Amino acid sequence: MTKTNGPTARGIGLFVALSLLALPLLAQEGQKDATQKAEAEMKSATGTIPAMMKVYPDHWRAGAWEWFKATQGPGAIPSKYGELMSLAVASQIPCAYCVYAHTTTAKMLGATDAEIREAVAKAAETRHWSTVLNGNDISLDEFKKEWDGILAHMKKQKEAKKSGEK
Repeated sequence: MTKTNGPTARGIGLFVALSLLALPLLAQEGQKDATQKAEAEMKSATGTIPAMMKVYPDHWRAGAWEWFKATQGPGAIPSKYGELMSLAVASQIPCAYCVYAHTTTAKMLGATDAEIREAVAKAAETRHWSTVLNGNDISLDEFKKEWDGILAHMKKQKEAKKSGEK
């Protein structure tokens, strides 16, 4: 076994400690750059730094912007329908900011007033039946069993109707 003398061990310990203390400072500098880049992208994309981003802590802002961008735009669900879904959720939270943003964005993407009304009504319908089921303590397992039977019945009716049309 090798014996390390006191001053060498203290020197190594001091080096490790200073290195660990410097990591947050280095990360902070990198985060400032990322935040500035994100803010420049926001200004370019939206003409401003949106208030919802300004209130985020500086060290989270770049990550929030990346998340926001990733959740916008085309995916498996077309953007207009995504906005209508978001409007439905926002109307049930309720969030006046979100209702405004998702309504105006849905309209910009071509949603009609009828589609907007229906999205909000579907949200209310879901909330209604959720209240009925939860408030009456309906067994989830029993509900699933019953619902699967309903869907099987409806599918059978649909197939019978199709075969009758031929």
